[in-house]
Amino acid sequence: MADHPNPWRRRRRERPAPQPPHTVPGDRRVAVIGLGRFGSSLADELTRRGWDVLGIDSDPRLVQQHSALITHAAAADCTDPEVLRQLGVHEFTRAVVGIGNAMEASILITANLLDQGVPNIWAKAVSRQHGRILERLGAHHVVLPEHEMGERVAHLVTGRMLDFIRFDDDYALAKTVAPVRATGVPLGESQVRSRYGVTVVGIKRPGQDFTYATAETVIERGDVIVVTGRTRAVETFAELT
Repeated sequence: MADHPNPWRRRRRERPAPQPPHTVPGDRRVAVIGLGRFGSSLADELTRRGWDVLGIDSDPRLVQQHSALITHAAAADCTDPEVLRQLGVHEFTRAVVGIGNAMEASILITANLLDQGVPNIWAKAVSRQHGRILERLGAHHVVLPEHEMGERVAHLVTGRMLDFIRFDDDYALAKTVAPVRATGVPLGESQVRSRYGVTVVGIKRPGQDFTYATAETVIERGDVIVVTGRTRAVETFAELT
């Protein structure tokens, strides 16, 4: 059987190589395409923080529902590149594709934004395969909210962690109750970094606010600490008693 060409692969080769993401200082505009639970929550929070938000969805009911909560709202089909131009999205330095379940629409809209030169594009994916397609297209940031939240909650349920965030390149940050073996001596003498491969960056004593940790900081029983390091090292340290 003859192989059929991959249209997405062909399209990617025809597009100029993506440039590194950049922003214009002072530009506080962002377009959010897709006003479902993810997109509307994001748009509402950005508006609350003082950003100029253009929220777009193909469903007029969602647009009407959120029109009073965000700066600007429009009902439009952004799979049509001409619609994006009419809305002026190509002039924005930031855009978020919050559509997940409609994978074809998500891919088309992301491609349209790339074609129009939007320099910072965040795209929501609903699966790793969807995410890989978006990355190959050239999306600058791909987020998998359901997967990332599931991973985060799993760490909280199964261990002593109070919060957990994984970054790129196998790096993580966690808030956890201090293990006993890390208490009683200054951090500079406890050898936490050399023994466990993590760095204590913050500490909170009961009834007090978080503060930076230094080499002279002495961790006490009941303290909550923030540690960072390789993901597995952070997980192992948080499981210590």
